[in-house]
Amino acid sequence: MHSIEGSKPKITFRKPAREDGSAIWDLISSCHPLDENSMYCNLIQCDHFADTCILAEIDGEPVGWISAYVLPDDEETLFVWQVAVSKKARGRGLGSKMLKELAKREECEGVRRLQTTITIDNDASWALFGRFSKAIGGKLKSQPYFKRDDHFDGRHATEHMVTIEFAEVLKRAA
Repeated sequence: MHSIEGSKPKITFRKPAREDGSAIWDLISSCHPLDENSMYCNLIQCDHFADTCILAEIDGEPVGWISAYVLPDDEETLFVWQVAVSKKARGRGLGSKMLKELAKREECEGVRRLQTTITIDNDASWALFGRFSKAIGGKLKSQPYFKRDDHFDGRHATEHMVTIEFAEVLKRAA
């Protein structure tokens, strides 16, 4: 577990446990416009993918969450499914800090790039991943991936695949 010290309440980072699934589902539900998955999905993420997910807390209360996994057919790519930051923790760079903490984990030792999908109008996500890429000296590129008409039957905006190639392997957390 790692923490951020300062004058504001301390934020701690840890791997999620199955018991966190419900609270994570509540956090995601409060972070519009994030897509809400089923609570069962969040339970599976906490159980099966805990090594590549991260939970940020203040005094035991979830305030940040990233669900991610290493691609089954590409062990050098970490795919970030979802990033959620509570209103209580915004403005502290929490999204970037969680991404850095996650990428430095032993379980991500072979990771050389990060991928995620973002709709073109999601300014907050573009800013987050742009800042992260710049902070690590990475190279960000994007292209349409899941297309509105081809994949979503016109019911969801096109998701652009964002790829950040790391300039070097990130140093592991101590």
